[in-house]
Amino acid sequence: MKPAWLAKMPPAWRARMVRMGFNLHPAFRGTGGRVEHVAADLSHIRIRLPLSWRTRNVVGSIYGGSLFAVTDGVHPMMLMAALGEDVIVWDKAASIRYKKPGYTTLFADFSLAADEIAAIRAALDESPELDRTYLVELRDSQGTVHTVVERTVYIADKKHYRQKSIEGDKTR
Repeated sequence: MKPAWLAKMPPAWRARMVRMGFNLHPAFRGTGGRVEHVAADLSHIRIRLPLSWRTRNVVGSIYGGSLFAVTDGVHPMMLMAALGEDVIVWDKAASIRYKKPGYTTLFADFSLAADEIAAIRAALDESPELDRTYLVELRDSQGTVHTVVERTVYIADKKHYRQKSIEGDKTR
C-alpha cells in the first residue's frame, strides 16, 4: 500500500515528501488545511486549519466540512508507512462531534506510538483483519478542544485480504 518510492527515500526526505504530498494534493488542499509538521519517522503529523475565506461558513466560524475533511487519510497513511507492504489499510468509518465553533486557526495532532504498532502486529498474528479507532481533536492555540473526530481504520494482512477476495469471486 505504501508507495515504493517513499520506502527508498532517506527518513528526513520521507517526512518532507509526505508533507509536500498532502499539501499539494488537490483533495487535501480543498479542505483549507496545511500539514505543518511531519516527524522524520512519520510517527507524528500536525495539521493547521486556519479560518479564512476558504474555510469560513455563513456564521463566520470554520466550516464543518473542512473540520472533518482535514482529518481524512492521515492515520491510514501513517499506518501504511509503519506496517509496510504486507498490510492493507483504509478508512472504514468516521464521525464528528462539534464542541465549540472555531473562530481562529485550529490544529490537529496525529500520533502513532511504537507500542500501538506492536499491538497491531500482535493482533494481526491472532486475526488476519481488525479495526482500530483513533480520536483526533482539533484545538486552538490555547489548547481548547473545538471538534473531536473519531476515525475507524480497517487493517488486514494482505494475503488474507486477497484470499477473501478470491473466495468472494467464486461464490458469484
